[in-house]
Amino acid sequence: MSVFGSGALGRVVRAGVGRRRVQTVVIAVATMMAVASAVVAGALMVAAAAPFDHAFDKQRGAHIAAQFDPAEADAAELAETGKSAGVAASAGPYPSTAFRPVDQTGFRLPTLILVGRSGPDGDVDRLDLKSGRWARQPGEIVLAASFEGPALAIGATLKASDSTNAPTLSIVGFAVSASRTADAWAPAAQVEALASQGSPVTRQMLYRLDAASTKEQILAGREKLAAAVGPGALLGTQSWLDTKRSADQGAAATVPFVTAFGVLGLAMSVIIVSSVISGAVGTSLRRIGILKAIGFTPGEVVRAYTAQALIPAGAGIVLGVVLGNLLAVPLLSDTEEVYGTVSLSVTWWVDVTVPAAALVVVGLAALIPALRAGRLHTVEAIAVGRSPRTGRGQWAHRAMGLLPLPRPVTYGLAAPFTHPVRTLAMLLAVAFGTVAATFAVGLTSSLNAIGTSQDPENRAAVTVTTTRALDVAPPPPPPVGGEPGGPLPPVGAGSGPPPVKSGGASTSDMPHPADPAKVRAAVTSQAGTRSYYGKARTDVAVAGISGSVRASLYEGDSRAGSYAMISGHWISGTGQVVVPTRFLERTSTKIGDTVRVTYAKDTANLQIVGESFDTSGSRLEIHADMANFASAQPSTFLVEVKPGVSTDAYAQEVAAVVQPLGGDATTNAPSGQDGVILIMSAMAVLLTLMLVCVAGLGVLNSVVLDTRERIHDLGVCKAIGMSPRQTMSLVLASVTMIGVIGGLIGMPAGHALHGLVMPVMGRAVGTSLPSAVLEVYEPVELLLLGLGGVAIAVLGALVPAGWAARARTATALRTE
Repeated sequence: MSVFGSGALGRVVRAGVGRRRVQTVVIAVATMMAVASAVVAGALMVAAAAPFDHAFDKQRGAHIAAQFDPAEADAAELAETGKSAGVAASAGPYPSTAFRPVDQTGFRLPTLILVGRSGPDGDVDRLDLKSGRWARQPGEIVLAASFEGPALAIGATLKASDSTNAPTLSIVGFAVSASRTADAWAPAAQVEALASQGSPVTRQMLYRLDAASTKEQILAGREKLAAAVGPGALLGTQSWLDTKRSADQGAAATVPFVTAFGVLGLAMSVIIVSSVISGAVGTSLRRIGILKAIGFTPGEVVRAYTAQALIPAGAGIVLGVVLGNLLAVPLLSDTEEVYGTVSLSVTWWVDVTVPAAALVVVGLAALIPALRAGRLHTVEAIAVGRSPRTGRGQWAHRAMGLLPLPRPVTYGLAAPFTHPVRTLAMLLAVAFGTVAATFAVGLTSSLNAIGTSQDPENRAAVTVTTTRALDVAPPPPPPVGGEPGGPLPPVGAGSGPPPVKSGGASTSDMPHPADPAKVRAAVTSQAGTRSYYGKARTDVAVAGISGSVRASLYEGDSRAGSYAMISGHWISGTGQVVVPTRFLERTSTKIGDTVRVTYAKDTANLQIVGESFDTSGSRLEIHADMANFASAQPSTFLVEVKPGVSTDAYAQEVAAVVQPLGGDATTNAPSGQDGVILIMSAMAVLLTLMLVCVAGLGVLNSVVLDTRERIHDLGVCKAIGMSPRQTMSLVLASVTMIGVIGGLIGMPAGHALHGLVMPVMGRAVGTSLPSAVLEVYEPVELLLLGLGGVAIAVLGALVPAGWAARARTATALRTE
């Protein structure tokens, strides 16, 4: 109590906090919610920004990694591009090729981008050797650090491909590239040797630009590089902005909506604290006059009423910091998996800055009405007491009395006009509560739509595969702690032996997959088949992108399994490719451009015809017709059955045919929601419940103050025959109009907030959003959400309404 005084002043503060229990709880809960949201948002912002930026600056990462066709531009021409206007530094040209190695167990790794470099240092993209040494001669290779594990370690060997005469490569080191310019590095001679076996070679150039903080600056730099070489020489580019976004997106998507809830909570805290202290001053005029009469100075009165807000606010702030740290843990865990070094705790300065800022905001919100208490004249305060000014709101009572409603109801409808400031605070609390509820309903609906749109295969009734689903155990989880935002670890690498059959046999004993042609024939021969399409999910190499790119290749009419489209259209034939937003940004391409895609030894130039909605993570996935690649074969057939045909019976009939061949058939069921989506939905619901509770407590506080002020009037009404039920209807009617207006304000505001935050969340993970994700509100749903304001107001007023109804007439009449 040393800050606010001791002795008599301390007793006044403690008595005020203890006597106004409702107001104390309201302030504590409001500040707790605001601080918890702010702590989570601050923790996620720090986690999403710092690790990548530090690693990128330390390594002088490449703002642009470009791939050139050596047939269109020689090494001297490419080196000259490093002197172009706006280029601060460059490195290269380095020979580059894509290959798919095989480990010692015979397991094929994903397609890797191999770059020929003489050492890890350079003017751009200075690699960090995590273990081992650099490759000095042909036959040696350095892999990205994310591949390191028991199956791939220093001294292990890889075959460059699964062909019998493929060269053997010895792993001598593991390195980290913050720019993600490649998956593996070797001497230039080794890259050329692989090229002689049929792998196409490109030339990689790495650039740092004078200005590269925006997408527009990156595009301008790309155009200058393209102009510096011949037409068609530039095959593709990779922007550091997209690499950063991929590395940060685990936590970045949650920042916008948590920040929105934090802002709502902070605004409600200011409104409610101001309302509580203002109400405390308004209902304690006589007490304030007595305090001044017995010697309290105006400054001591201001300190007393400010302290009555800061004490419960301090408790709420402490609880908010604890709750914010607990809520941040599951979200920070996603970020730790990306960087491998982020602690599962909130940065210390966030836990210090947020409470300090909240305390200042609450203090200022309480200071304004407290100053009013300090300026009151002693005689006036004692004379007025706690009664409202005579005549205030009388016009409203006369106007409401003209309505064809019971008198208790019209009396209640006119009551809010007696205290317009208090009524405005209650209206804003209800409006903000409705905003939170409307926003949360839209947010959870959008998240559910996202989860549904990312599972197109399960729309089919039956899945027929060329392999037996139970023959192979699930692959072990990828190792954690690799390079920031680096390529995905190889399946099966990093944790033990290769996959085995459920019976324990080795991979060499596994049955061969069924012939796709025979499986296709089994599907088409079934009488219940309505339609089907084939699909293969594999890895491909795309010019201009380091690392393998996941590709879904389709056979037949695949519209039934199409992703939601943001722009353009789904593939309708050969020579076309559909790509996600991140692909367009990473390669600086647009719909109508052509990209070079390599599958095995087949290369095709495909035109981008559509932008798909894809939230599958940092790894890109493209969609193309299988006919573009002669060696591609479907591994899955997605089947729709005719009306009236049992899916279970159909799957059993097909399985009986394809299982002897090595295949299988199963019915589909909707998959569960992604863990991150579930966490975000749960957090949205929790924060919304807290906000709605705060709004209800704000209403409760205002109605308690009004009821206590009018208790003598209510006693008179009871004395002349008003029943307890009519008393309750009077109190509830006093908040009904406020609930209606608050709902009418809050519902469209929440709708607008949803339309503002969702695109920001999409951009945080590197994608735009389709209309199916943005337009999730139904008219009836909006109507119910608008009525939610009435529900918040009525529920908040129920307790004081019941107290007023139960109050004894004699007790109420004796109260002044």
